[in-house]
Amino acid sequence: MIDKEQSPDGASPFKSKPVIGWVLYDWANSAFALTVIATFYPVFFRSYWSAGSDPAAITSRLALATAVGSALVALIAPVLGAVADAGGARKKFLSLFTLLAIASTLGLYFVAQGDWPVALGLYVIALFGFYSANTFYDSLIINVTARENFERVSAAGFGIGYLGSSMLLGFNVWMVSNPTALGFADGSEAVRFAFALVAGWWALFSVPLFLFVREEKHESPPLLTAVVSGYRTLIGTFKNIREYKNLATFLLAYWLYIDGVHTLILMATDFGARLNFSSNDLVMALLVTNIVGVPATLAFGWLGGRIGPKRAIYLGVGVYLLIALWGLMLESVWQYYAMAIGVGLVQGGVQSMSRALYARLTPPEKASEFFGFYSMLGKFAAILGPTLIGLLAMVSDNPKVSVLVLIPLFIGGLLLLSRVEVPDE
Repeated sequence: MIDKEQSPDGASPFKSKPVIGWVLYDWANSAFALTVIATFYPVFFRSYWSAGSDPAAITSRLALATAVGSALVALIAPVLGAVADAGGARKKFLSLFTLLAIASTLGLYFVAQGDWPVALGLYVIALFGFYSANTFYDSLIINVTARENFERVSAAGFGIGYLGSSMLLGFNVWMVSNPTALGFADGSEAVRFAFALVAGWWALFSVPLFLFVREEKHESPPLLTAVVSGYRTLIGTFKNIREYKNLATFLLAYWLYIDGVHTLILMATDFGARLNFSSNDLVMALLVTNIVGVPATLAFGWLGGRIGPKRAIYLGVGVYLLIALWGLMLESVWQYYAMAIGVGLVQGGVQSMSRALYARLTPPEKASEFFGFYSMLGKFAAILGPTLIGLLAMVSDNPKVSVLVLIPLFIGGLLLLSRVEVPDE
């Protein structure tokens, strides 16, 4: 529930400390998504931890490791959500998984050259913590602002996340390009230190959420009882899903189109590397995506408030479909940059409008449980795409073959989304 102190009548949601704290968490954890997942980890895993390995084998390792991390979240998220709902413990679980991910990210600093199994193991744990924490972070939106502000606040989170992560990545790129300026022996040492910087950034800017965001507390049952109850709730929700027809239809649509989105995000750098684009071009393309993403995501928040989140998602996924078709023809670096701009225009918009639409369709008393389903399907989606790409890499040296995975996912998602009925839209 939103109390008057957290959401004063008639006040801008961005004058509220809980909203500011909630938004800043996106600033905090987006550094991991951009610097680690999208930029340095794929490149460093290929050139430093897996030096000398077959390129296709490296792609398979990355893709399948991503699938494993996503599968772990998919299996546990709904149960954790039900447990958190029962005890009013969303912040507690958020802090637990945030600390796990931060510690694993910091651990990458200590991994020696050639020790790719350890690097891969820490990465899987960090992904697990990152995505699990996001389950509880997403569900806390109903605690920080009123229903009519969901689109703007959700978009603000993604927008500020792009801004903060771009700033840190820009510094990290400069540091890696000029390692001796800060006393590093070489670029590899600077990259390792970049992982430690992400961990520190994430820890520091998570603090406002834990200070300012409140949730109603309930008497917590014993852990074993809560887990058993969580599984029973999960089974019960599956059995009664027909009572939430719009929700079920949206989740299926989301499962398809967000698979394409996540797969593109997770594998874009590796895709460019297999096309023999330079590391500088790959990093600059990611910076372009995030710089474009800041105003574009905020614009989607405004647009979603005007035309509704469902129509805004139509627009974003339609652009993604065009990007996938563009990828089939991609040959030169300028085309890769054009694709980066296209992704930046819609990436945050699709994710923020999906979160806002789901919040509108979700019963408030089941927020964490249902956001657990939301996270679960999102992560099951992130299993399918990377797994297919990993398998395709074993049988084909042509990276463009992987783009074929994305097209039916976007089309299927759009067709199912057209069947979702949205209240007040």
